[in-house]
Amino acid sequence: MTENGKNLEALFPDEVVTKAIVHDVELPHGAGLMALITLDNGFDHTKPSTFGPAGLTSLGEALDAVAARNDLAAVGVVGKPFVFAVGADHKGLPVITGREQALRNGRLGHEVFRRLGELDVPSFAFVNGAAMGGGLEIALHCTYRTISSGVTAVALPECFLGLVPGWGGTQLLPRLVGPATAVKLIVENPLSQNRMIKGPEAFEAGVADAMFEPADFLEESLRWAARVLRGEEAVSRTDHTVDDWSKTLADARFLVDMKLRGASPAPYRALDLIELARTASRSEGFAAEDQTLADLLMGDELRAGLYSFDLVQRRAKRPAGAPDRELARRVTKVGVVGAGLMASQMALLFARRLEVPVVLTDLDQERLDRGVGHVHAEIDRLLGRGRLSADQANRLRALVTGSLTKDAFADADFVIEAVFEDLGVKKKVFAEVEEVVSAECVLATNTSSLSVTEMAAGLRHPERVVGFHFFNPVAVMPLLEIVRGAATDDATLATAFAVGKTLKKSSVLVKDAPAFVVNRLLTRFMGEVIATVDEGTPIEVADHALDGLGLPMTPFTLLQLVGPAVALHVAETLHAAFPSRYGVSENLARLVAAGKPGVYAPDLSLDREATALFSGGTSPSTAEEVRLRALRALAEEIRLMLDEGVVAAAQDIDLCMILGAGWPFHLGGVTPYLDRAGVAEPRFLPPGVASVPA
Repeated sequence: MTENGKNLEALFPDEVVTKAIVHDVELPHGAGLMALITLDNGFDHTKPSTFGPAGLTSLGEALDAVAARNDLAAVGVVGKPFVFAVGADHKGLPVITGREQALRNGRLGHEVFRRLGELDVPSFAFVNGAAMGGGLEIALHCTYRTISSGVTAVALPECFLGLVPGWGGTQLLPRLVGPATAVKLIVENPLSQNRMIKGPEAFEAGVADAMFEPADFLEESLRWAARVLRGEEAVSRTDHTVDDWSKTLADARFLVDMKLRGASPAPYRALDLIELARTASRSEGFAAEDQTLADLLMGDELRAGLYSFDLVQRRAKRPAGAPDRELARRVTKVGVVGAGLMASQMALLFARRLEVPVVLTDLDQERLDRGVGHVHAEIDRLLGRGRLSADQANRLRALVTGSLTKDAFADADFVIEAVFEDLGVKKKVFAEVEEVVSAECVLATNTSSLSVTEMAAGLRHPERVVGFHFFNPVAVMPLLEIVRGAATDDATLATAFAVGKTLKKSSVLVKDAPAFVVNRLLTRFMGEVIATVDEGTPIEVADHALDGLGLPMTPFTLLQLVGPAVALHVAETLHAAFPSRYGVSENLARLVAAGKPGVYAPDLSLDREATALFSGGTSPSTAEEVRLRALRALAEEIRLMLDEGVVAAAQDIDLCMILGAGWPFHLGGVTPYLDRAGVAEPRFLPPGVASVPA
C-alpha cells in the first residue's frame, strides 16, 4: 500500500490504517464478476475500522484499480466481521491547525467516496456490521445497499461531536430517505444522547434496499446483487424532492433551538446543508459540505466534543483510583432496603444486569406490594415493547420479590438502602441489616449528600460500607458516583466497581465529601442563580441568563424536576458544611412551605402565586451579571474540590457533569468551558485541551 511509492504506515505513523483489500467474486446465476472490497484495519471488532489519510488513500487506490478494468459487472464493499466502518479517524482531527488543511481533509473524503457512485458499473454496499459517520457515508455513495438484521449501530453522530456529516451524508441521505428521516438521523438522534438505530430500523427507514440474517448475510447479499444485475430484482427510488422540506426543516430548527438555544453551530449548519440537498447538484452540495466541515474543524466545539468523547469512551472505562478488580467479591443476591420508586428502579436494574435474586423490604405490606408491583409492571412494559422475550420476563419476575423482614438478606452479598435522606434513619437501617448479613456483605448507600463515613460509624464492620449514588431515572442516567468512606476497604470498593460495570454504568471514584460531585456543583450553581432572584432579579431574566451554554434545562426548570423540597434539603446540608458559599434561600423555603412544585405552571408559564413568594429584593442583576456570577462560583467550587481531593483530576469532574448532569457534550465538560470563558484562574487544563490551539 503506497502513496507515490511511499509506505503509508510510515507516512502516517499515528493512524491505524484501514486497508481496502480487493478480491474477485464470481456472482451466482451468471451475473458476472464482482470486485469485492473488504475494509479491514487488521484488528478484531473491538477496534472498528476508521479512515484517516492513509485509509482514504488505500480505498482510492483500490477504486483506481477496479475502475481501470473492463471485466467487471459490479463492485462491492463489505467490512470485517461485525464492523462495516465507523468513519473518520478522530485522533487525527485535533492536529489540524489551519483551514486549508481542514478543507483538504473534507475534499479527500469526497474525492474517494464519490467514485463509488460514479463507476461505469453498479456498486453495492454490504453493511455487515456497525456503520457510523463516514462508514455510513461510504454505503450511501454506493448504488445499492444491503444490511444485516444483526447490525446494532447505524448512525451519523457528527453533530454530537460538533461536526456535520462531511463526506456526502447531508446531501445523499435526504434524497434517499426524505428530509424528515434525514433530519432524524443527522440531527435529532445525535442530540438525543447520540442515539443509534439498528439494522431493521435502517431497512425500514429506506437506508438499505434489502436485509438478510447475519448467519449467511454476505452469501445472500451476493445472490441479491446478482438478481439486481440480471433485472430479476427491482429496486425503486422515491423522488423526495417533492416532500414538504420547508415544514420539516422549520420544525427541526425549533427543536434544536429548544435543546441548544443557539449554543452549538453544528446542528444548524447540518440543517442548512440538508436544505441545500433539495436543489444542489452533487458537486455543489459536496463543496458546501467541505466549507462547513472546514469551519467546524477550526472551532472549539469540535475539540470540546472530542475531549468529551475521550472521557466517555476511555476514562469512564478505566476509573481513576479504582482498586484491582481481582479483589471484587462475587455477588449472588442483592437486597434493597425500601420499596419506593427509586428502590424499585434499582431492583429492576440489578435483576436485569446481574441476573441474581433481588429482594426488597419495607415497613408495611401495602408499600412493599406497590414497589414489587412497579417492578413487575415495568417488566410487562418491556415485554410489550419487544425489549424482553416471554421467558426473560418470567425469569425477571421470579427474581424480584419482597419481604417485610430483613432476615431475607441473610444470604445477600450486596445490600443497598434507598430510604429517606436522613442520617439517623440510614444508620438505623444499616445497624439492623448488619445483624442478619455476613461479615463480607457489602452495605451500599444511595445517599445523594450525606456522609458515608458517619453512616458507617458504630457498625462492627464499617469497612464494608460504600456510597453507591445513582441518578434519576436509574435505568437511563449512566453515572454512578462510588464514594469511599474513611473506613471503606479495597475489597468493598472493588466489589462496588465490579457491580457498577455489570450494571453498565460509568463509575467515578469520589471522596466522602458533602454532596460528592454533581449535587455539590449543581447546588452551588442553582444557589447563585436563586440568590440573584432573592436580590430582586426577575425570575425570567435569571432563569435564561445561561441559555447560551445550551444546558439541557434552565435552573428553575431543574428545580421543578428535582423538587423544591429536595433542593432545599441539599442546600441546607451544604450550608451546614460550607456556610460562606452555600446559602439557604428564604424564598425557596416559602415555596416549599406553600407546597408548590416550582415556579412554572403545567403550561410552562410562570405560576403567579409561586413567583409572588420570591419577593423582597431591591438589587436586581443583568443577565450577564447572573451568568458571570454562576460561572465564577462553579470555577471556585471546582478548584476547592480538586484541592480537597474529592476526585483524582479535573477530567473526573467533567465526566461526572456530562454523565450525571447532562452538561452539554459540545462544551467538552465544565472545566474546559470555564477555561475558554476566561473565568478559571489559573486554568484547569493546559492550553489547547478541548479548544483550538492558540
